[in-house]
Amino acid sequence: MNIQVAVLAGGMATRLGLLTRSRPKSLVMIDNKPFLEHQIMMLKKGGVKEIVLCAGRFAQQIVNYFGDGAGYGVHIIYSIEEKPLGTAGALKNAESILNEVFLTLYGDSFLSVNFEEILSFFMRSQKLGLMTVFKNNGFCDRSNTCIDDPGMVVKYDKQSEKGLEYIDYGLNVFQKKVLEMIPADEYYTLEQVFNRLIGRRQLISFETKERFYEIGSLTGLAEFQKYVQSTKQ
Repeated sequence: MNIQVAVLAGGMATRLGLLTRSRPKSLVMIDNKPFLEHQIMMLKKGGVKEIVLCAGRFAQQIVNYFGDGAGYGVHIIYSIEEKPLGTAGALKNAESILNEVFLTLYGDSFLSVNFEEILSFFMRSQKLGLMTVFKNNGFCDRSNTCIDDPGMVVKYDKQSEKGLEYIDYGLNVFQKKVLEMIPADEYYTLEQVFNRLIGRRQLISFETKERFYEIGSLTGLAEFQKYVQSTKQ
């Protein structure tokens, strides 16, 4: 199965302070390796061979470090933003190199999933989009997602205060035709895409049981560092 993953690494990473003042979040070092290397090894282990790296500020540093990915056993294609385009705008910018079905991974997320299982589930669903979710109940971060009994996502609200049990896991699957919803060369977010798909009942969920890690905050970074150390024991 040919699995293509677009890694969304174009964010400004303001919550990491001095750590990202002169480098992208993808190159923050953890156990003497940049975070993106941890992601690449995780993806490779899951059978992913092709990565579309959507980058923005400091993108050349990533290109210089990883090249075409051959040294890591994967093939990396770069899509570089000249200005911030948001998580969905970055996908629109990469439209010419994305497959008819592709996965997306946030550039600060690390997770353990069966990529083939998720992709097969999505193909059987015949929906336009899939969101992996974790029954969070406020554990990792603020829960932001509601799903109904058939497993369709019926609400996605990053600012929600209460009443939601699930959180988006950081991994999504889309049919390429979803990109038709996204305006070219404009700032547009996946949250906007999710809500348009929800309105059309075209966003199905896939629940995972393992927690995810993220380095979007200093707290998350510290937790991931502990996780990496625990895997070496």
